[in-house]
Amino acid sequence: MELTLQNPGNHLFIRSVTKDGIRVVDDLYQSSIILSAGEIIPGWPVSSVEQLTTGTLEPVLGLQPEVVLIGTGSRQKFLTPELLMFFYSREIGIEVMTTDAACRTFNVLVSESRNVVAALIAV
Repeated sequence: MELTLQNPGNHLFIRSVTKDGIRVVDDLYQSSIILSAGEIIPGWPVSSVEQLTTGTLEPVLGLQPEVVLIGTGSRQKFLTPELLMFFYSREIGIEVMTTDAACRTFNVLVSESRNVVAALIAV
């Protein structure tokens, strides 16, 4: 799914999401990633929601987000109450959706200069 053809601003953005990977600007990532407006953490070692733990989510906190988007792959899955509390107790908004929906939402929020981080499980 092609999301954008042009560079929409002075920040990282997701150009497309396919079964081949997630294209951020001109680079293709074939495994899960963590992404903010200014930084990308490639090779995030999570391939399913069941692998999410407070430990695997720690790199997200390092980017100091106000809002976190979790892309759960091709199907939406939900986080455990404990993982939701991991974010709520830090006053960080959390949304969980399919990876392609999280990518679209990331582009919108980052274009609005929101402090958003997307943790994207590869499709």
